[in-house]
Amino acid sequence: MNSSEESGEHCFFPAIVCFECDSPIDALVALCVPREEAMDLVAASWRSDESGCVVATVDGGRTVAAIRTPEGRWAACNAFPGAGISTWPEAERQLQKLLKRGRRGYVGVQINRPL
Repeated sequence: MNSSEESGEHCFFPAIVCFECDSPIDALVALCVPREEAMDLVAASWRSDESGCVVATVDGGRTVAAIRTPEGRWAACNAFPGAGISTWPEAERQLQKLLKRGRRGYVGVQINRPL
């Protein structure tokens, strides 16, 4: 475990894929995030090279995420960050419990930085 995981800067979460898109903005819009808000979120997430995940909460409190796939596309996902999982393996176990009937998913990482 590295120091950033120990200090709580990283939070891992399971996410179930709904769609695949060409950009993180398209992925968030597909999940009912207003386009202007999606653009703001993506721009804010590009403060570093670690911008492989953008998390948002839509009306009604549902958490969604745009996660970069290994192929370079963006997965529009329903996210489950509520547990505050601190390790990748534990998030992977939680993801396997959520996947059913051929669904696909990813483990997302939310990096908590001071503003």
